[in-house]
Amino acid sequence: MQIQTRNKVYTPEEYLFLEENAEDKHEYLDGEIISMTGGTTNHNEITGNLYAYLKFALKGKNYRIFIGDVRLWIPDYNLYTYPDLMVIEDKPAYHQTRTDTVTNPLIIVEVLSKSTANYDRGDKFKFYRSIPEFKEYILIDQYQFYIEQYVKTSEEKWEVTYYESEESRLKLATLDFEIVFSDLYERVDFKNQDI
Repeated sequence: MQIQTRNKVYTPEEYLFLEENAEDKHEYLDGEIISMTGGTTNHNEITGNLYAYLKFALKGKNYRIFIGDVRLWIPDYNLYTYPDLMVIEDKPAYHQTRTDTVTNPLIIVEVLSKSTANYDRGDKFKFYRSIPEFKEYILIDQYQFYIEQYVKTSEEKWEVTYYESEESRLKLATLDFEIVFSDLYERVDFKNQDI
């Protein structure tokens, strides 16, 4: 669960100033600054594994991959957020002149936690869908072998595919890439997880 830090309404400029000097990351949603929960080792392993395989597979191709520390600006919802992983086709479109904030992801990946899963599937997905370039959304469970893949069709609808076994293989629809679950979940320990 994300926790609101104060009841004060902040401007985007105030948020960006505070965020530059903060030790932890925060999301900004229409005037509210929301503290982001910390990650787990499983979350880190999954994100790192996917990043490494994507980076290698897309070497020399016209894509950029960003993880955790690059912010996403969504103007329709006055939202700054930090997706776990984003793939951008061609060059990043920066918000204003900020090289730490982009606006044009093709693919967004979120690794689900107990505290954020409902938000990632609900409002956050709604916010992401307002991005014109956004075409694929991947939700990865860190507690079991499970992925939800949402792909935008030519009819502007979203189709979902579920992957639910250790033998599964995630194949992206918007670019030439696939990964087997044994690689994606390498070194992930499903035991003793509380967050």
